[in-house]
Amino acid sequence: MIDSDFANAQSDWAAALLDPGRPVASGLTAWNSSDAAVRFAVHRNNVMSSLIDALAQTFPVVQALVGVEFFRAMAGVFIRSFPPTSRILAFYGARFPEFLSTFEPALAVPYLNDVAALEMARVKAYHAADLQPVTEAAVVVALNSGDAIQSLQFVLHPSLTVLGSGFAAVSVWAAHQTLEETDLGGLDINEPESALVFRKGMDVVVMPVSADTASFVSALSSGVPLGEAADHAGVRCPEFGLTEVLSFVFYNQLVVSVKLSLEN
Repeated sequence: MIDSDFANAQSDWAAALLDPGRPVASGLTAWNSSDAAVRFAVHRNNVMSSLIDALAQTFPVVQALVGVEFFRAMAGVFIRSFPPTSRILAFYGARFPEFLSTFEPALAVPYLNDVAALEMARVKAYHAADLQPVTEAAVVVALNSGDAIQSLQFVLHPSLTVLGSGFAAVSVWAAHQTLEETDLGGLDINEPESALVFRKGMDVVVMPVSADTASFVSALSSGVPLGEAADHAGVRCPEFGLTEVLSFVFYNQLVVSVKLSLEN
């Protein structure tokens, strides 16, 4: 059992690390009798700087869009509101896109949270489990299952994220992936865009897709049977081509298993 006094001391320490307005945790001393408050302030600065650097590494395009100074100030607000809950920082910042959607000083760039969501999806894709795609033989059997094909459920690769934005967020991100100076002047920023983010082999892929394709793949990833997912996409776009999209999904090794829905 953890001693309550020790637990309270840990809580005070953690709170003081992220809030310079809080006093140093009681009982803190330095081994060489130097000023504990000064030494703690240095430690606090190092912790905050390290966490901001971690966010900057995950969200480089967001930082490029708002500038380093603004980004670091904004990241500081985020860190104090959502401190890390794990010593593993690979996924720290998962709530950053949500934070940006309500952080008033950032609302002047309305697509910022969508760009952040894309960047976080790339990190998740890179670290996702390495599952093998469904075999070609299984694909052939599944697609030749007669009327039952409508009831097939696909389990998609855990690296996959389906993104939809009311802005040209995918193009904004792509424009920052070259060594040349970024120019968004010819971009219609209000053009909605969708993309699939996934890992293929060792590479993380950002694949722009149509809204109906994104809707179809999103439905499949939620466990919706094939027929229902296709109908949903067809409502969005009467020209939706099921055969072409299925070929795309299998070609990019996004399906790890196929099963028959028990509800049908």
